[in-house]
Amino acid sequence: MNNQMTQPLVAVASRSFSADPFLKKEITQKYAHVKFNESGASLSGQELVQFLKDADKAIIALEKVDTSLLSQLPKLKVISKYGVGLDNIDFLAMQKHNIELAWRGGVNKRSVAELALHFIIGCVRGSFQSHHDVQKNIWTQFKGQNLTGQTIGILGLGHIGQEMVSFLRPFGVNMIGYDLYERQLPDVKQTDLDTLLKQSDVVTIHLPHTTKTHHILSHEKLKLMKAGSFLVNTARGGLVDEKALYDLLLKKHIQSAAFDVFEEEPPKNNPLLTLDNFYSTGHIGGSSLQSIQLMGLAAIDGLNNSKQALPENFFDYPL
Repeated sequence: MNNQMTQPLVAVASRSFSADPFLKKEITQKYAHVKFNESGASLSGQELVQFLKDADKAIIALEKVDTSLLSQLPKLKVISKYGVGLDNIDFLAMQKHNIELAWRGGVNKRSVAELALHFIIGCVRGSFQSHHDVQKNIWTQFKGQNLTGQTIGILGLGHIGQEMVSFLRPFGVNMIGYDLYERQLPDVKQTDLDTLLKQSDVVTIHLPHTTKTHHILSHEKLKLMKAGSFLVNTARGGLVDEKALYDLLLKKHIQSAAFDVFEEEPPKNNPLLTLDNFYSTGHIGGSSLQSIQLMGLAAIDGLNNSKQALPENFFDYPL
């Protein structure tokens, strides 16, 4: 039999992976048959089915993986996750169809934590607001605050939350944390969610989005935040009740918020985007050039090492 006929077909559904020359070179050196999503579009529904239908192995990013998809892909044996978020994957469907999942946590922790730190400083120091003022020909010396001495509430102490702790230490801040797994970190006082919200000058979110964490910051929880505090979300959409956040930002109970993620992406007619004290980016936290390559290399490695790459407790694994 021709050896080429026995080699697996790998389908790369991720747009950013498919657009990266370094990653394309790396994967084609290891696999003879690779197809890339070079359409520039995010694939879903039957388009995703058609793209993956002949593949033995696949690399996916934000594409939704569920029973409806997998039932139409009898050849598929391995899915390797490009990125760290697992909320788009139905684990029970993966098990039902006997498909292995490869995933490696923490590969984009530095780029996400850097963006979160940028958001925190921009909100607290007032540089984002001053930027808006200058755009409107308003020339005033906006009086922000120093980061030093502030109380920073870190919601989630997984890979990215831990990176935030290391970033914040030199600023001389007080750090308190709430973690679903009750992990203890030096210089971080562990507390419950309500206490964290009441005591923090800044709340930065680093949680996965699951049924347990959906709208973990509900209207009732957001109202517990200190008057004049700041909220940063570089984790996942769906963790914050966006309608409630809009009301509290409008009333200036929360002084400002900065989000990289939304419940609906891209956001359509989202009232948050009309507010001068809400700042946003387009889900770029894990998309530095360096993180893209690290995530891509991990995804390539996972195609052949899925059992080793996946932790035993992946159903609940944190960001």
